Amino acid sequence: MSGRAGRFWQPDVTVATVVVRDGRLLMVEESVGGRLVLNQPAGHLEPDESLLAAAARETREETGWEVRPTGFVGAYQWTAPDTGQQFLRFAFAADPVRHDPARPLDEGIVRTLWMTPAELLAERHRHRSPLVWRTAADHLAGRRHPLCLLQQLA
Repeated sequence: MSGRAGRFWQPDVTVATVVVRDGRLLMVEESVGGRLVLNQPAGHLEPDESLLAAAARETREETGWEVRPTGFVGAYQWTAPDTGQQFLRFAFAADPVRHDPARPLDEGIVRTLWMTPAELLAERHRHRSPLVWRTAADHLAGRRHPLCLLQQLA
């Protein structure tokens, strides 16, 4: 129980994947509340799914790219100021493996983009949340942790 009126606190657990190819970051442009925003391929962890499997699945569903996770970038907590919704994001580095251009993208995804870090930073006003740049900046700074830090027990 939390201290807030006895209400149980449960954040939205999400995953995000930072994929770099030729110095460009794989991003999605998505429609959220009537706005076109930028994000890494990202989404919610599903029941009985590992964090790594969720990251690979979300990347495939939102971009058509199969990826190979290579490192854990970090875990991030953020509260949306407008709704109070709380997020716990697990971010991963991944290498692109193959692309299926015929794969339909998730609902709300307008298109995928390969952006330079400078282009992404210049579009900061369009980021879905502050997590977008923080995750990218940490990855670009070389923050990688071994995937063995994450354990899913049966």
